[in-house]
Amino acid sequence: MPGPQISTKRLAISKANAQMVAVVGIAAFVSIFTLVASQAVWSNFLYQGRVTKAKTTAKTQLKNNIKAYDELASSYELFNSNPTNAIGGSSTGDSDKDGTNAKIILDALPNSYDFPALTSSLEKILADRNLTVSSITGTDDQLAQQSNIISPNPQPVPMPFSFTVTGANYDSIQKLMNTLQVSIRPIQVDTMTVSGGGDNMKLTVNAHTYFQPGKSLTITKTEIK
Repeated sequence: MPGPQISTKRLAISKANAQMVAVVGIAAFVSIFTLVASQAVWSNFLYQGRVTKAKTTAKTQLKNNIKAYDELASSYELFNSNPTNAIGGSSTGDSDKDGTNAKIILDALPNSYDFPALTSSLEKILADRNLTVSSITGTDDQLAQQSNIISPNPQPVPMPFSFTVTGANYDSIQKLMNTLQVSIRPIQVDTMTVSGGGDNMKLTVNAHTYFQPGKSLTITKTEIK
């Protein structure tokens, strides 16, 4: 009869071993699952912390921007409502020196490439000094500059031009150069050529002025990782 008793004991041991393996396996699974889940929860916690920090920073920046906007609007109104503009003219007049400060600034540095407007300004300057305009030339690059009308970091863009006047004298040429130097719109003379003499001098000027594209303000999105 000892044989069946040994078999029963072995069976019990095998069953106990199987149960032990099962318990250990379940425990290992639970431990690994808990570890992975804890890591995921912790990662999510850190992520939410970064999101909250970014939102707080953005909110603070927005408040600062609103405050700066209000201050800028107030300063602009004060600057533009001054009865005497920045170059000594009347803000409500219509002479060459008149106009609001905003208009003076836009005249000095337009935000678009407008060669016909530049030509008209030059013609007026020369006509006011009784100079005979022989030619005004330059490159009308308006089509190529159509896309250059707004930029996050605008920079002045040169506009080269040249003009020739005849029937001038030394005094009228000197006064013209002085006028170009104090012009509302910045004009830089590159070269000038004078020929002839007396009251029949010919002057050719190569110069350039500028325009500056408007500044763009964009709202961007930031991905929090």
